[in-house]
Amino acid sequence: MKQRQGICGLCFHSPGCGVIASFDENDRIVGLEPDPGAPMGQVLCPMARSVEEIVYSDKRITHPMKRKGPRGTYEFEPISWDAAYDLIAEKLQEIKEQYGPEAAGFYAGTGSYERAFKDAFQLKGSEIYLASSILFPYGSPNTFGVGAPCYTSLGVLAPKLTMGCRHIDMYSDVDNADLILVWGTDPSTATPPAMYSRLANAAAEGAEIIVIDPRKTRCADLEGSRWIPIRPGSDGALALGLAHVMIQDDLYDKEFVENWTQGFDEFARYVRDFPPRRVAELTGIPEETIADLAEQIADAEGATYIMYTGLEYTKSGVQNIRAVMVLWALAGQLDVEGGRCFLGPDRMFSLPEHRQIATPGYEKSIGKDQFSVYSHYCGGEPHASLLPKAILEGDPYPVRALLVLGASLITSWPNAGLWRRALDKLDFLVCMDLQMTRDAACADLVLPAATAFEHSSYCYYANTIRYREQLIEPVGEAKSGFQILTGLAQRLGYGDQFSGHPDEVLADILHESGHSMEELMAADRKALSLPEAPMSFRKWEQGLLRKDGQPGFETPSGRFEIFSSVLDQHGFSGLPEYEESDETPVSSPELAKRYPLILGTGPFKPDMKSCLRAVPSFIKKYPHPALQIHPDDAEPRKIKTGDGVSIKTPRGQVVMRAFVTDRIMPGFVYAPVGGGGPLGTAEWQQANVNEITDERQYDPISGFPVYKTLLCQVKKKKRVRKTAASADPSLGCGG
Repeated sequence: MKQRQGICGLCFHSPGCGVIASFDENDRIVGLEPDPGAPMGQVLCPMARSVEEIVYSDKRITHPMKRKGPRGTYEFEPISWDAAYDLIAEKLQEIKEQYGPEAAGFYAGTGSYERAFKDAFQLKGSEIYLASSILFPYGSPNTFGVGAPCYTSLGVLAPKLTMGCRHIDMYSDVDNADLILVWGTDPSTATPPAMYSRLANAAAEGAEIIVIDPRKTRCADLEGSRWIPIRPGSDGALALGLAHVMIQDDLYDKEFVENWTQGFDEFARYVRDFPPRRVAELTGIPEETIADLAEQIADAEGATYIMYTGLEYTKSGVQNIRAVMVLWALAGQLDVEGGRCFLGPDRMFSLPEHRQIATPGYEKSIGKDQFSVYSHYCGGEPHASLLPKAILEGDPYPVRALLVLGASLITSWPNAGLWRRALDKLDFLVCMDLQMTRDAACADLVLPAATAFEHSSYCYYANTIRYREQLIEPVGEAKSGFQILTGLAQRLGYGDQFSGHPDEVLADILHESGHSMEELMAADRKALSLPEAPMSFRKWEQGLLRKDGQPGFETPSGRFEIFSSVLDQHGFSGLPEYEESDETPVSSPELAKRYPLILGTGPFKPDMKSCLRAVPSFIKKYPHPALQIHPDDAEPRKIKTGDGVSIKTPRGQVVMRAFVTDRIMPGFVYAPVGGGGPLGTAEWQQANVNEITDERQYDPISGFPVYKTLLCQVKKKKRVRKTAASADPSLGCGG
């Protein structure tokens, strides 16, 4: 069997795990193994075992298709790529002439995470790459990205507001830490999968791992680990309570506070209102645990944290994350061995900005004056949560056309019914994806996207860049997102404003760093690393964090901003204040009497939300969506594992199956996202948990929906329908 070294092409969440790919006699990829000599090649996630099922799925979209049936159906007919481009160009021109260019928008989802795509279409002035500039030359500022409901709070807003850097400009020194907090994430199921292996090694060597989460993840099973269950959404209160103890007990880094921070005195006064007794009431964590944990963090010979999106999805999501960052700085665990560290200068390949295109005018977008902090750091990107109102109500003006790449808006945003109505009302909708989505039922045109195995590109690994070689021919007529959009730009008359091939973008990146394509292609595994730099810590003292080379931080004040100047300028509290979400047992005690459980939602790993519902091995293992519920909550409801249950919120109900487990805290239930699309079993197709979430509840700084703290009731359902319901008027009175 033929084998080749390469980069995994199944998901774009990771930098790109190194693999050894196996091929059959027809050059079809049939297996993946780790390639330990490659970047991120030590371990692969379970999805790698399904590579053949995913790439060659009979559910793949293999050629462009134009609607021939009514909206709401999946009745399409094949057309050519040329005809598809002609149709898009024609419709966009009509809309531009009738309503203006602002009436067209573009949305980039997780399927657009491919590296060359992100770099080629990154918005000028943006700190993040999750929206596309493809319609800027056309004249529309209305570009949107999946950064509006995911990652940006942790990845950009909180660290930029506080330290002047991004999440990717830092790292957690897990290999040297004595204490590691796994806070609001599950590395055992996350991508890339290597972090869990590093945590397991750390635990085996004696590091203590503390898991702060409403669910007991696998990290809590590691040797010497501890699980601290926390009421969902109260993480910011815990961080402030830990800071209270550090300040009260004189455990904080006074030299850092006096010389390098802004706003400490105001913060110290604010956290007086978060003594252990009150924080225990808010979080459900015992007072003595809070006091002990504060001392542990301050006294550890290297304490760091692993954190992802678990803290983002509450009303004070950005401030929750900022509170943790402030806590780490006060504890003296910022940029020390074993702490939370800065990469420092020249540790990453830089992206040239000369090809980036600026928004044709944020003041002309549907987001003007809304979520200004988000847009400030995202190149003037308007927030995607505003789309339904613009489409349905014409506020501030109508959006009539939308192009969607690698996303399922109806299943991923709160209030699925609202998004269904919005997409149904569009004059023109294009969906570009591997498989049919629920959005595609509303589409006029569906285009076949490729996996990353089917085209060339490149991947970053901090100070290393690796060329992604094309491993297989595209399935059918599939094209990469990069190819689809550059082809569209050509048809719209401004293809010269974008790179024509990923190699052009890559050559610019290498040249900026003093290297060449020839060097890269001659390197082992076509992976090139920047020269090793001496390890240094407390980089703010050495002028290694600011562009001007002066000591301090890249913030308006030049200091670590406990009190954020930017937040204050935009009308928000400069301190990392804690605020209850609108719908919790604390803020809505009367509502909690009717809906006594807290509902959390998220991916059911190993899974990519709705992307893998057509994979036979996944559906065989998980034939129905399962709601995790604690025995203490299941028993009085007479619920057993496998029973059908109705999950009710003030917005409606969805039906799933119960999975009774003591690996979740009492009073909390966890429902998987990704249902509600056209793929998978009938139960998956009917189980979109976002039918019962609420678009009116969000973090006012980031605009992020509240996904983790909603109230619900769960009841055993006597009948679980295995087929779609239909109202049949022919039954007459006998029905």
